[in-house]
Amino acid sequence: MPTNLDSLRRHAVVRSLFEPTTLERALDRIGFVQADPIRAPARAQDLTLRHRVEGYRAGDLERRYATLPIEEDFFVVYGFVPRAIQALMHPRSRRGVAVAASRSWSPQRRKRAQLILDFVRERGSVHPREVEEHFAHGKVTNYWGGSSNATTQLLDAMHYRGMLRVIGRESGTRTYAAHRHGPEPADAAERRRRIDALVNAVVNVYAPLPARSLNELVRRLRYAVPQWRGELGAALERVRQRLAHARVDGIDWYWPAAEDPDRNDPPEAVRLLTPFDPVVWDRRRLELLWGWVYRFEAYTPPAKRKLGYYALPLLWRDRVIGWGNLSVRNGRLEAQLGYIEAPPRARAFKRELAAELARMRAFLDLEA
Repeated sequence: MPTNLDSLRRHAVVRSLFEPTTLERALDRIGFVQADPIRAPARAQDLTLRHRVEGYRAGDLERRYATLPIEEDFFVVYGFVPRAIQALMHPRSRRGVAVAASRSWSPQRRKRAQLILDFVRERGSVHPREVEEHFAHGKVTNYWGGSSNATTQLLDAMHYRGMLRVIGRESGTRTYAAHRHGPEPADAAERRRRIDALVNAVVNVYAPLPARSLNELVRRLRYAVPQWRGELGAALERVRQRLAHARVDGIDWYWPAAEDPDRNDPPEAVRLLTPFDPVVWDRRRLELLWGWVYRFEAYTPPAKRKLGYYALPLLWRDRVIGWGNLSVRNGRLEAQLGYIEAPPRARAFKRELAAELARMRAFLDLEA
C-alpha cells in the first residue's frame, strides 16, 4: 500500500520511541538529546531519556556524564551528542557564540581567551566562579538583553569554539577543562563526508520529515559547522537523493532509505513527552501528523497561556490526544490533563495512563 499519513505517524512514533535500553546505547541510537534548564517536573533531557532508557531516573545523565562517551555542544540546538558526532563538527572557525552575532574576535578578546585557557590547563578543571574571581572581567550585555559576567560569556564562547569541554555540572553550572580537537578535513571530499554524516545524524533524530522541515534542519547545522555554512545547500541536495521519499497530500516527506514506514505497529501505551522530545520537536510535523497546533508557553505571559507553563504532549498509541501539566507538591505528583477532544473511554487507555503516571513517579523518586 502507498505511504500515507497514518503510516508516517506510526513510523514517527515507533522509530523514535524504541525499546528501552542502556543509557549509553540510547544516546548512541538517538544521536542527540536537546538540553533545557527548566524543571517541570524534570529537565527536558531527563524527560526525553526516561522513555528510552531502562530504569532511568531524573538526573541520571548528569550523574553519569563523566563516564559516558558524550559531550555537551551545539548541534541544531544545544544539547548532548556522542563524541563521534562532535568530532565531525570541529575544529570550528573563529566565530562568536552560535546564538550571538557571528563575528571575529578582537585581539583583546583573543588575549583574554588565551589567558583563561592557560589558567584552565594549570588547574586541570574549573568552575566559572574560580575564573571570575581570578580575572574579574566585569559585566556585559548578553544575547537576551540582560547582564552577564563577561568571564562566563567568554567561557561559553571558548566552549563553542572547542577550546574547552564541559566535564560536569555543579548545581546546574557547567564546569570546564581544556580541550583539543582533531585536525581539519584534509580535502574537499573529507569535508563533504563530514557534512553528509552530520545531515544523516539530523535525519536520524527527527525523521520522517516534511520537505520544509528537512530544509530548515539542514540549515540549522550552521550552528554545528559555521565554518561550512556555505556548503549546506549542496548537502541538502545530496541528502534528498539519499533518502526515501513519498508525496502525501501534496507534501514531500523524507526518511532513511533503509526504513519502511508501512511496517510499524505502535505499542498500546500512554506517554507524556517533553516539548523537546524528537517525536514532537518539529511543530510543523506535529501539526501535519496530528492536526494540532501545539505551542510551548513557558515564556508566554500567564494570562495568555492556553495549555500551561510546561504542557507535556500526551501520546496514546500513535496519536497525540492532549497534554499534561505535572508538578510535585509535598512529595507527591500532581497531574492536570487536558484533551484536544474528549478523553478516550477505553479501559486500556485508563490503565495505560495510570501506568504512565506510575512510571513518572518512579522516575522522580516519589511516593505512589
